[in-house]
Amino acid sequence: MTSKHKDQRVSVFIDVQNLYHSAKNIHQARVNFREILRAAISGRRLIRSFAYVVRTKTGEEKPFFDALVNLGIETRIKDLQEYYGGLKKADWDVGIAVDAIKTADMVDTVVLVSGDGDYVPLVEYLQNHGKRVEVLAFGKSTSSRLREVADEFEDLDGENDKYLLKKSKWPINIGK
Repeated sequence: MTSKHKDQRVSVFIDVQNLYHSAKNIHQARVNFREILRAAISGRRLIRSFAYVVRTKTGEEKPFFDALVNLGIETRIKDLQEYYGGLKKADWDVGIAVDAIKTADMVDTVVLVSGDGDYVPLVEYLQNHGKRVEVLAFGKSTSSRLREVADEFEDLDGENDKYLLKKSKWPINIGK
C-alpha cells in the first residue's frame, strides 16, 4: 500500500459516539474535532468528511452539530432510540459502512475515526478493493484487531493536548 502523499484523495468517517465516550471515560474530556479532521486529512485532498451523530429529544446537541458543519464536516443524524426499561441505543456501524463503500470509488484513502472492532470487515473489504485504510482512535479503547488490519493506526492518546478539550464549549451529553 502507498503511504501518504499530497495528491491522495481522502474521505473521513467519524464515529462521534465512539470518540465521545472514549474521551469522556478515559480522559474526562471532550474531543477536539478540528484537530481530528486535520490529522485525518494530513495535508491531502479531502473529498468528503462525515460525522455520525445522535440527536436527543431535548436537542441540546444542536450547537455541536452546527460546529461540525462549520468545520466542513457533513453530519449524518440519527435519533436516539429509548426503549422500555431505560435502554438507549443509537448505532451507526451499518450507516458508516454503507457510506464508506458508496464513496470508495472517489478516493484513494479512507480514514475511519473509530476504535470499534465491528469495522474490521469494512476495512478488509475496502483494502480488497484497492483502498488504503487508516484508523484514528484513542488506543486504550481501540480493538486490537482493528489496529492490526488497518494500513496505518494513529493513537490519539499520544497527544492529549492536541486532540482533547478539557473544558467544553458545549455542555451536552451525547446519549448512547
